[in-house]
Amino acid sequence: MQKDYQQLISSVRGRINPDNFALKKAFSEELSTISYSQVLIYIRLAMKGVEPEYTQKSKDAGERVKEHLSIELENVEFRYQGSVMTNTHIRGYSDIDLLTISDKFYSYDVNNIQQLLASSERRSKYYRSSIEKLEKEVNTSPYLGNSIQDLRDLRINSENVLNRIYSVCDTSKPKAIKIKNLNLNREVDIVIANWYDDISSIINNKGDYRGIQIFNKTTDSKENPDYPFLSIKRINERSSETNGRLKKMIRFLKNSKANSNQDIDLNSFEINAICYDINPSKYESLSFYELVPVIYNQMKEIATDDSKANNLVSVDGREYIFRHKQSKKDNLRILLAEIEAIFVDLKRTLV
Repeated sequence: MQKDYQQLISSVRGRINPDNFALKKAFSEELSTISYSQVLIYIRLAMKGVEPEYTQKSKDAGERVKEHLSIELENVEFRYQGSVMTNTHIRGYSDIDLLTISDKFYSYDVNNIQQLLASSERRSKYYRSSIEKLEKEVNTSPYLGNSIQDLRDLRINSENVLNRIYSVCDTSKPKAIKIKNLNLNREVDIVIANWYDDISSIINNKGDYRGIQIFNKTTDSKENPDYPFLSIKRINERSSETNGRLKKMIRFLKNSKANSNQDIDLNSFEINAICYDINPSKYESLSFYELVPVIYNQMKEIATDDSKANNLVSVDGREYIFRHKQSKKDNLRILLAEIEAIFVDLKRTLV
């Protein structure tokens, strides 16, 4: 049965443009050329980015928090993470993650680096310059302070600052403080963390390759490392090289998931990986509606080819998305069914 595209269009419009701002002239004109087909209108809207006015408000709310914390905190750096930084968010009222990173110390993957340096076989796979960087890292004087106490203090001090300034400030969550800027009508998650380096980070001179470890207030410990900055960099670069097509595919999958009547357990991290894995040569010159079969074929291949699924990695290249995760494969098939239905309706429209 054909989907109710009028309802889907209304749903996407309400999500990406809840205040019903006037659409940019060029985009309105583009929609007018496909007004004969609700399927095409839905696909185009589902691939569209959130209106810039909304995204700017999210960024402004983050900057206000950063300004307040900068005045009272010492030895910290600030960075942002999340889909707002790649413009692949699909909600006008999207919140933003502000990382508040202690620069009093950093951690690194001690065991793996020492094992590599002790193995002639593993050393032979790296350039001499890379080995020298790793040797320099392990020979650096260790931090003699108490890193957990540093993170604990940073969390407490951040809570104290934000509680004084924001009337809506939730400090109960283990991994983030959530405030709401009532003037801008935006929420900001303030995440306490420290820098973390693995082999890849060190041999690539750190920068966007660096990871972070988030402080968990409840367990009073550091979480496993994440590497958000390399993913942001790669998605932005790949999408720029393909004239925005990568981000269109990511938003289309996210909106299709959001519009489903089923609860699909695939997050942004996994959806990004599915789309980023597609060779740009398959889509770099295609029209927006021609991206639908590209996405469909990619998902179908992952769903039916175990080798493909098991070897698909995250955008930063550090994590397998579907290997040993049958539940994720099952959820991929649910989302595939949603995309297949749209693909079939699209083919009927284009006949």
